[in-house]
Amino acid sequence: MQTSQYASLPTEQRQRCEVWTRVMGYHRPVSQFNIGKRAEHQERRHFTEAAASR
Repeated sequence: MQTSQYASLPTEQRQRCEVWTRVMGYHRPVSQFNIGKRAEHQERRHFTEAAASR
């Protein structure tokens, strides 16, 4: 499938992507976070291998 086919997909055929993250030793969907935890998740700095190798 080509990338252009994904861009033209009708809204009613699209599916929401659920984001999970590791919290306190287990995995949990971000959609179940309370307001404070969601704000904390947005402020996180994510690990990148390129940045770590400097």
